[in-house]
Amino acid sequence: RDSSLRLSLVCPQVRPNSWMARQLIRASLEKTGDPAGLDFKLHDFGARGVSSLESAAIGGLAHLVNFKGTDTMSALLAARAYYHAPMAGSSVPAAEHATITSWGRDGELDAYRNMLTRFGTPGAIVSVVSDSYDLQHAVVDLWGGELKQAVIDSGATLVIRPDSGDPTTIVLRVAQWVDQTFGSEQNAKGYKVLRHVRILQGDGITLSSIRNILAALERNGFSADNVVFGQGGALLQVVNRDDQRMAQKASAVNIDGEWRDICKDPVTDPGKRSKAGRLHLLSHGANFLTLRQDAPEYETRLAEGWEPALRTVFEDGALLVDDTLATIRERADASAQVFEPAYHSAD
Repeated sequence: RDSSLRLSLVCPQVRPNSWMARQLIRASLEKTGDPAGLDFKLHDFGARGVSSLESAAIGGLAHLVNFKGTDTMSALLAARAYYHAPMAGSSVPAAEHATITSWGRDGELDAYRNMLTRFGTPGAIVSVVSDSYDLQHAVVDLWGGELKQAVIDSGATLVIRPDSGDPTTIVLRVAQWVDQTFGSEQNAKGYKVLRHVRILQGDGITLSSIRNILAALERNGFSADNVVFGQGGALLQVVNRDDQRMAQKASAVNIDGEWRDICKDPVTDPGKRSKAGRLHLLSHGANFLTLRQDAPEYETRLAEGWEPALRTVFEDGALLVDDTLATIRERADASAQVFEPAYHSAD
């Protein structure tokens, strides 16, 4: 069990997915807002969409390499048990549809007021799903009308969560509605930052929709500071090894003391051709290179400062490397220095 959980941080699905999202959001924040908030810009809502608690722990912990916002408790427990992280992530008080609809349609205002009264303290963050009936009415007439002064007086930041409709269109509309009611400030980069309110889009979130939402906000003069993303099954389970063509194949075999190259090379799919020979992965800074050990270039690269990149972590029942989650986060973040994402939408 220990070894299976320790595979989580090399999970070939979840970790690159959330890492890519981090780079998209980072680029937008650097242009339009404050990158200091990056760690909490993509929240893990994925536990209910996976096959088991262990699946949630493994995928959720891989996500916590890149972000610190999560509702996946099993991931926090795994980080504590296996990666020396007493509290790897956190969440905020948040309503869900049943906690709003149980008040009835006529009690929608009271439901919102109850959330604000119970959790809206100075400096707090309160997330309230607001599309149970009519999102525009909730944002403009209730939050921006009857409850506006209560939101301001609370000293809390209200996070309005739409949960239906086209994500790009809805986030921009909510930003515009909030700007009309609560107003906004222009930051040093020339983009609007909403007063007292932020937006959490947790429906239909993918790398593509994140890119499109950020681009739409920017085109309309809004900072990426205004939006937080939440992702569920698409973060933890609607991914597989084919997303990155990840596979492990034998590349050499020793027969009677002689090494022989082996590989697969199916004529029906040249893309599945595997590498042959005794291979080593070398690294130099943020750059990586796979070479045959017997290639003339191999010794040349070592002389130039390239080093073997792979380490034996677990062998014969012994844990040989015991990295902390903090160390792994630093390593993941350092790799972003060579990445330049294009987060603008195609249109």
